[in-house]
Amino acid sequence: MGSLDRSLIAGLSVFEGIAATDLDRIVGQARSQRIAKDHPVFQQEQEAHSFFLLLDGHVRVVKSTPDGHEVTVRYISPGELMGIAHALGRTTYPANAIAAVDCVVLAWPSRLWPAFAADFPSFSANTYKAVGSRLQDAHTRVIEMSTEQVDQRVAHALLKLIKQTGKKTEEGILIDFPISRQDIAEMTGTTLHTVSRLLSAWEDQGLVKSGRQRVTVVEPHRLLLIAEGREEKG
Repeated sequence: MGSLDRSLIAGLSVFEGIAATDLDRIVGQARSQRIAKDHPVFQQEQEAHSFFLLLDGHVRVVKSTPDGHEVTVRYISPGELMGIAHALGRTTYPANAIAAVDCVVLAWPSRLWPAFAADFPSFSANTYKAVGSRLQDAHTRVIEMSTEQVDQRVAHALLKLIKQTGKKTEEGILIDFPISRQDIAEMTGTTLHTVSRLLSAWEDQGLVKSGRQRVTVVEPHRLLLIAEGREEKG
């Protein structure tokens, strides 16, 4: 593999405001890896040897709970950093990162983190901004779980996923990676049975179309009304 080109990372928000020569230095210390679908990028509690940038694909972040359950916490989109345990003051990864489709990542040894943070203040500022927004997301979800009806939570989750990865098709906006009803159930703190029942009802109403690991939102506006609790109960 030849040396990587800075055009891979130029224009990504996490590298905003960094000079071209510095981008060359950053990308020069990375290695590119392909991660096959369903394989881990890293695993929970494994020593955090590297941090990563997702270039292509989608990654599912899954946390194992003490009682052995797996919970899908969030999805990572291209251009996002992951495995930044050292930015959180940890030496191990806080969750599993599993390729939802075939992925390409850039990996840097974690020992470079302190130097990157010191030499490129905008890089560490952008990273902490990303960490902050993830914590804010997590906080929002905790509030949603405790205050919202299940249909609102599922509507919110679908809207978030189409915002992150939506692809316009003739039928509507497709969540552009494989996602199962079980994944949606985990993201919204509900059961597979409930999600299946909801999606079937929404399909009958023409709001969504869902097949095996595919979900298309046909009427995002009506879904937003449900998410906000404003849908007229028919």
